[in-house]
Amino acid sequence: MRKPPIHKSFLNALRGVFMMLKSERNFQLEFLAFLINLFLIFYLKLSNLDTVLVLIVSLGVLSAEIFNTAIEKICDIIQPEFDKRIGFIKDIAAGAVTLIAIASVIIGIFVYWKYIFI
Repeated sequence: MRKPPIHKSFLNALRGVFMMLKSERNFQLEFLAFLINLFLIFYLKLSNLDTVLVLIVSLGVLSAEIFNTAIEKICDIIQPEFDKRIGFIKDIAAGAVTLIAIASVIIGIFVYWKYIFI
């Protein structure tokens, strides 16, 4: 099978992001947080380093959510009925999202604190 042209690959990837936005509530909330961060980056005039930190953790949360959803969908195809082993896999994938979300909140507090309260 031939690989699609690069522009098709990018379009497919963007379609995946839009599918997540359309269908996944957690991704929608995390994307809203990303948009708020973009606004704050410009409104508070964050330094380059602070901007990079905020963007890395924000996009990290979104990426983790995409991976988590992909894992959940694959598990549902493999085993549509309840299975403790599948539940464990889904829980640890969700745990990864939770860890990066916690890290993003902590980094956000450190970054935004000096712009808002000092």
